[in-house]
Amino acid sequence: MSNPELMDALSALAADKGVTVDTLFAALADALESAYKRMPGAHEYAWVTIDPDSGEIRVMAQELDEDGEPTGPEFDVTPDDFGRIAAQTARQVMSQRIREAEREMKYEEYAGREGDIVTGIIQQSDSRYTLLDLGKVEALLPQAEQVPYERPEPNSRVKAYIVEVRKTAKGPQIVVSRTHPGLIKRLFELEVPEIADGVVEIKACAREPGHRTKIAVWSNDSNVDPVGACVGARGARVRMVVNELRGEKIDIVPFSDDHADFVAKALSPAKVKEVRIDEEYGAAEVIVPDYQLSLAIGKEGQNARLAARLTGWQVNIKSETQLAEEEAYGNQDWAEGEWVTDPETGEQVWQDAATGEAMSIEQWTQAAEEQAAGDGKDAAGAASTEADAETPASVATTDAGATAAASTSGSEESPVS
Repeated sequence: MSNPELMDALSALAADKGVTVDTLFAALADALESAYKRMPGAHEYAWVTIDPDSGEIRVMAQELDEDGEPTGPEFDVTPDDFGRIAAQTARQVMSQRIREAEREMKYEEYAGREGDIVTGIIQQSDSRYTLLDLGKVEALLPQAEQVPYERPEPNSRVKAYIVEVRKTAKGPQIVVSRTHPGLIKRLFELEVPEIADGVVEIKACAREPGHRTKIAVWSNDSNVDPVGACVGARGARVRMVVNELRGEKIDIVPFSDDHADFVAKALSPAKVKEVRIDEEYGAAEVIVPDYQLSLAIGKEGQNARLAARLTGWQVNIKSETQLAEEEAYGNQDWAEGEWVTDPETGEQVWQDAATGEAMSIEQWTQAAEEQAAGDGKDAAGAASTEADAETPASVATTDAGATAAASTSGSEESPVS
């Protein structure tokens, strides 16, 4: 059965829906095969072939043996009124298969784009999610992926980061995010050509959505300043990113392979005096001037948190005064021992590390008071000794002064007498 009109219709439908003609051929062949098998007297093992050049439709069949396997030659079993059946079946089945093909094409278009950035128009928003129109498909922006206190306006354009593409019965479901750190990297790639070309790299990114972001940048070319490239002339490049993020502050710091130097720069804009790295515990002790302590910690610890996420180190910030107090406290002499539980009485006792003798709380308190009293007496005795040492000198000075005064008086009175 030749049908050139069907070929023209399939070609036009394929061009309109954006699918291939082969996909429509396969869909039509499956539909016709299902329609044939519902006819009375249909062969059990049969299939439909469509000539892609002439549009000729034929139903071929084979006999089955006792085991249900096809055997013997193939023969044509096309019914005489198969054209009418083909028209009715095509109308019912083709639309469904075309929708399935469209959904598959949309899924394949976005399946490999996780981690990419898209621009969408806000369609509707509620307490659970916001829908973005991406053109052919819609994207889902869950409440958890939205920036706190950011109120999307309907019909406004926003950029979002593709987190996941799910394949569902109704088509692809694209989940996007406005809080993912990857959004920052993609926005800078759009605004900074050096990042898109690979000359400048974003090594790390730490973000508190809606408030502040820190990124560490590195240049593969010694002649290119990574921070200056991201900031742009008069801050033009970074300003575009800030505007897209609705005013979120962005700190750009240079990346360094030296851990101490990297931690110090990550705490920018605070000025750091010294950084002590503990490789064993993965901690960094940062010493800052007293007047820089609040700036280094940031509002509610924000600057310190972002620096810790950016560098991967546990950041402990101390002022110079705190460091001096800790060092003075550590230099004091302390009795070595521990508080243990007496197995007989069940009371806490102090066990000296050197002698192993146990001391009750009352005895320990009494000994501490006696030691404090002894230290007081020693201090008083030392002060008295110093006073006694100073007394003869002062007395001698007084006597000498009196003698000199007397001599002066006598010399002045002599002429008179």
